[in-house]
Order: sequence, then C-alpha cells, then structure tokens
Amino acid sequence: MSLAGKHVLVTAGPTHEPIDPVRVIANRSSGRQGFAIAEAAVQAGARVTLVAGPVALATPVGVDRIDVETAEQMASAVFEALPVDAAVLVAAVADWRVEPSSAKLKKGDGPPQLHFLPTRDILAELSASEMRPKLMVGFAAETDDVVRRGMAKRHAKKADWIVANDVSGDVMGGARNQVHLVTEQGVESWPEADKEDVARVLILRVAQALA
Repeated sequence: MSLAGKHVLVTAGPTHEPIDPVRVIANRSSGRQGFAIAEAAVQAGARVTLVAGPVALATPVGVDRIDVETAEQMASAVFEALPVDAAVLVAAVADWRVEPSSAKLKKGDGPPQLHFLPTRDILAELSASEMRPKLMVGFAAETDDVVRRGMAKRHAKKADWIVANDVSGDVMGGARNQVHLVTEQGVESWPEADKEDVARVLILRVAQALA
C-alpha cells in the first residue's frame, strides 16, 4: 500500500520541562520508535513532518523535521503542521511542568518547593480539533495492565487507534518493541520485533486505513 499524496505527522522522543537553567523534568524516551515510523511513512510515499523532542538521532532522508524541547513547543509545532491526513503521536510528552526558576537552584538552600502544573494534552486537543486528521493514532507507554489502559486511553482521548506497549523493561531505550494495536474493532497483539519492523507494519495499516 502507498501513502503517495498523503501528509503524515509524527511526534517522537521526550519533552524537557525546565526547572531552572540546568535542570529539567524528562523521561527515558529515545525517540527510536517515532523516528522509525517517520522513516517508514516517507518510504511509503508520504510527505512526513516529524516533530522531535531532544534526541540524538539522525533525520530520516526525506523527512521534514522540527526540533522542540517542551510540551508547549511540541503542541504549537503540531498544530502549525496541520492539515495532515494522519497523525501518529509517539512522543512521550512529560505530563507535568513547573514554573522554572530564572537562576540555578542551590543545593544548600534545601529541597525546592515545586508547584506542578499539567502540560498540554496534545492527543486529546488534536482529536477534538476542527482540523482533526482522518486518522488519529496515539501511543500508550505503560508498566502494567497495558491493554486495559490502552483501551481506556483510546476512549478518553477520542483517538482512532492506540498503540499500547509495556515499558517496564528497556523498551524506551532499546531496539525492540512489543505492542498491542487498540482499535474500535478490538485489540491485536503483535509479536515482539525490531522497532523498524513494528513501524513498517503500523504504516502499512495506516496506508490501508487512508486508502
């Protein structure tokens, strides 16, 4: 199946939410799965916009990459990239942020009193948008009860599909992944595979859905 003539948006990697000029709230996402999906999409003929958090990965050939740091910047880049035919939101966006200090917090001053605020929910916002893509795909990185939580996330975020995976091991930094595709029709549990193979299978399904 081909994605020729289609515009696919992919997000990948973590976000970094600053605490002070040297410290951030972050996570262990390597960006590898999202970058593999962007590469598979461009190889299938799509025009691909990749919004990437802070990762040390080479841009796949033919992909239009936008680098961001925070959840707010990622959300802005996503909406500026519209319209798209499909959005595959792989990025592990930090759930919380703080109002950053303009000066480095000093250890000698004791533990800082941080007031946590929620970051923007990009998947939910885009699903509810007037410019909602035809196909909305989100990812759910879970450490337990993976399928049930993936099903709940699909319903709560009003996504078409959720790709749920168990990240209790080294998935976020590793080369392989085992995912469950959660759709309105049910749940498909795919065998463990290299992230590039997972990406190719997912993009084949995206192409079929957009055909």
